[in-house]
Amino acid sequence: MPVKKIALIGSGISSLSCASFLAKAGHDVTIIEKNDSIGGRARQFVTDNGFTFDMGPSWYWMPDIFENFYKQFGYTTSDFYELIRLDPSYQVIWGEDDVDKIPASINELEIYFEKLEPGSKIKLRQFLADAEKKYQIGMKDLVYKPSLKLSEFADSRILSGLFKMQLFTSYSSFIRKYFSHPKIISLLEFPILFLGATPKDTPALYSLMNYADIQLGTWYPMGGMFEFVKAFERIAKEQGTKFMLNTSVTGINTSGGKIHSLSTTQGELNFDFVISGADYRHTEQLLENNANYSDSYWEKRIMAPSCLLFYIGLNCKVPNLEHHNLFFDEDFENHALEIYKNPAWPNKPLFYVSCPSKTDPSTAPQGSENLFLLIPIAPGLEDSEEKREHYFQLLTKRLTEKIGFDINPTIVYKRSYCISDFMNDYNAFKGNAYGLANTLRQTALLKPRIKNKHLSNLFYTGQLTVPGPGIPPSIISGEVVAKYVIKQIEKL
Repeated sequence: MPVKKIALIGSGISSLSCASFLAKAGHDVTIIEKNDSIGGRARQFVTDNGFTFDMGPSWYWMPDIFENFYKQFGYTTSDFYELIRLDPSYQVIWGEDDVDKIPASINELEIYFEKLEPGSKIKLRQFLADAEKKYQIGMKDLVYKPSLKLSEFADSRILSGLFKMQLFTSYSSFIRKYFSHPKIISLLEFPILFLGATPKDTPALYSLMNYADIQLGTWYPMGGMFEFVKAFERIAKEQGTKFMLNTSVTGINTSGGKIHSLSTTQGELNFDFVISGADYRHTEQLLENNANYSDSYWEKRIMAPSCLLFYIGLNCKVPNLEHHNLFFDEDFENHALEIYKNPAWPNKPLFYVSCPSKTDPSTAPQGSENLFLLIPIAPGLEDSEEKREHYFQLLTKRLTEKIGFDINPTIVYKRSYCISDFMNDYNAFKGNAYGLANTLRQTALLKPRIKNKHLSNLFYTGQLTVPGPGIPPSIISGEVVAKYVIKQIEKL
């Protein structure tokens, strides 16, 4: 196979994954990153006063996907970091003096369900058995397809599996066939909040997320989520991948149906193949007449949420918080409508608090606490410092009411991050944080394609193409695209 010079735009997880496979196959691979650190949305920063903040992903789900990646390069997860399962997996704050810690043990969870709704223990077993089948088909077969043609899905196992995936049944109605208690329904619907549609508009196949949550568990890599980014970087470099940081791609130069060079802030660079792990829409804007999709196409896409984030350092310990904390003390459906149906800044948002220092002392100075606060919001909203501060005060007031502790006097570090930051740092379309919504009309073959239809040497990876948003799908996206490109090179 001829050795090709290949560029990857962006250093997110999909690019790191993709580069590793391409370099392992013997190609000359360079990752070009506009920021001063790698990892994309999974970056990390350290403050002068000793706090370490993961900037984006904070939930480590689907450990089997990480392990599968590592094994292909002769490693196992424990070669890079200590991975521990959290117990409780998380806690849910329903209201004042109404808090439930969700146990990691399936037996304890069955007891919890049974107390809420007699008979639900057996139903939970049935629900998870169905969810496991969807997980095995979805995460082992379907997501590893390039989704460029229908014949990819002609395998008898996949075809039979598709009939079991309940693509045309809504997630909301599917759950209610098993359970009726509002707490149980909220627990099972919460992962959907970040998939990009209301539970009523999300296919039932995404109950596979409940299998990932309940059966596979919620984990944490000691040292922070950035530990897996460092693991991916190490693997990529060991294969021979080179990195160019603080380098923006400002133009994609084409002729004769091919890219012949990239214009960058470091000058003109020539490559045989280009794979964009940057925002798909942004890449398209650099292509002009060679874009796969029009402006109107992108405007019609249903996006997953953006979010308003706060990174908070406290000079003391906080009571009544676990590592992961879901504040469901307001109406779930109203907040979902303000994200997906009637985009607006939420009136009474649900929110999430991560406190990794409860598990990992290295994330904060001794006797201190590291907090990560998140409100999911609609993409494309107008962002301002005044708006951010309004919501910060709203969150801290609710925190005080629900956990009985006012964090404001103890804050020694505070940083916010929102729509305009996603746009500035990642060129994110409408400032999205989680990519495209996982609706039926934006699944598999109906997602933006991994191959440019005008240029023979341009491909795409990441959360705006197959298989979709999230760390595990991004790992898979990089592998799928790399192996597809390798096959194209072998045909030359």
